[in-house]
Parts: sequence; C-alpha cells; structure tokens
Amino acid sequence: MKPVRFDYARPADLAAAIALGRRDDVVVKVIAGGQSLGPMLNLRLIQPDLLVDITAIAELKRVEEAADSITIGSCVTHADIEDGHVPDVTCGALRAVASGIAYRAVRNRGTIGGSLVHADPSADWISALTALGASVIIHGAQQERRVPIEGFMAGVFETDLASGELVSGIQIPRLSSAARWGYYKTCRKTGEFAHAIGVYLEDPERSVCRAVIGATGGKPIVFADANALVGAGRSPGALDVKLARDGMTAHGLTDPIDQQIHLAALRRAIARANGS
Repeated sequence: MKPVRFDYARPADLAAAIALGRRDDVVVKVIAGGQSLGPMLNLRLIQPDLLVDITAIAELKRVEEAADSITIGSCVTHADIEDGHVPDVTCGALRAVASGIAYRAVRNRGTIGGSLVHADPSADWISALTALGASVIIHGAQQERRVPIEGFMAGVFETDLASGELVSGIQIPRLSSAARWGYYKTCRKTGEFAHAIGVYLEDPERSVCRAVIGATGGKPIVFADANALVGAGRSPGALDVKLARDGMTAHGLTDPIDQQIHLAALRRAIARANGS
C-alpha cells in the first residue's frame, strides 16, 4: 500500500516546526528518521494531512557535553552514536546499545528522539535511557520543560507530549569511571524488536544502583534502588528472584513464562555488568 495524500513541510528552525505542529485545522505528524512512521504511513495506520520533516533543524542535531552530562539532539541518529560521533560519557553504554538496534540501514536513518517519541515498549532506547537516568527536553510554543524519562512514556505508543510540543534533546548523566553497566535483550532473530530487555547500572561514586526490565508490553519496570536485587556479594548474575517477580507482578506482568524470560534477560545484564 501507499500513504494517503498529504502536504509536506520541512521547517528550518524549531519555532516554525512548533507552529506547524500546533495547527488544529489539519492532522499533523512529525517525521525524523521515519523508520517507524514510514511503514505506518504505507499501511495507512496513520493518515496525516500534513507531514512535518524536522531533519533540517540544526538545533535538533546538536551535541553538548558538560561536566556532569551530555545533551544529544533528538535528530541524532543511532549510527552517529554507534560510530563515536557523539562523545560517550556512559563508559561505552550508549555505543553498545546503538550498535544493537535493528540493522545498519535502520541505524543510519533512525533517530534517538524518534525512537522515544514512538514509545514502543520493545525499543532499546526507552529502557536503556531509563536505566541511565536520562531526561527528555521538550519544547513548546511558550516554554522548555524537562521530564525524567520514567515519566515521559505514558503507555504503549503514548508519551507526555502535548499538542504542538517537540522533543528537542535528551540529557544523559555522565557516569563515573567506576560505573558498571549491563544490557541484554532477547530476540528471536537479529534486527527484531526485543521480547525481553534487562538493564543494570551500578555507579557507586554517584550512589546509583538501578535495574530496568523492558519490553514488558508497557512502561519499563524500574528498580530505582537495585541493591536488594543483587545482594551484598555482587556475584555475577546474582538476582533476588522473588523481589524481581514481585516487581513484575505489581506492574501487571504476571504470566510465568513472560516473567521467566524477563528474569533471564535481567540476570544476564547483571552478569555482563560484573564482567561475565
């Protein structure tokens, strides 16, 4: 199939893009890499009157490094991160996640901001950035606001974005040299969306120990203080299964088989963080 007929605009600045997004006389969709939106257009799952292409906006491709964080523009591609064009302040975590997304052709065009706004629970960035404690920078007609990524995804394909707002960037905290990171996802074949994701971050110099279970069919499940999950011994792959199961059950992930698959992903993420 092919998309319905639509008008196309490619604004050169953020203000113009926001103004187009605020139009209430037409159905407006914003496109960046188009790796998710493109197929949806072709299948006519989405039928916009106006498609706003934001890839010409220089501000959305910026990379700003600070002493304690890095801000990545929403139109920075997965390949840019994978290839090291973005300083990795996460001890290799960003590059590792980016390199495992789908296929190289997808990574060449897909963007970090587009992935977050699409809000697919099985996508890599929503779980990985939640574990890293990132924040989403949102621009609207009147103001800029920052939302912790845990509060950005409201549900399946749903976000905290209001009408006319755009994600302009993602701020990611800098990890210390002592940080340990593990990421594992379960897929039936290379390039497929994950069926289970486990992420583990331990950064003792910043008093951070966080675990995330992703690809749950909804928002990622976050263990903000994961010390109890891994125990005092910090042995590779150690995991308090009951505590993890209780957390999944509380968030609606109750099927025993699904729980087991997600437990395995989290256990392997912890093991990777511990060098196994």
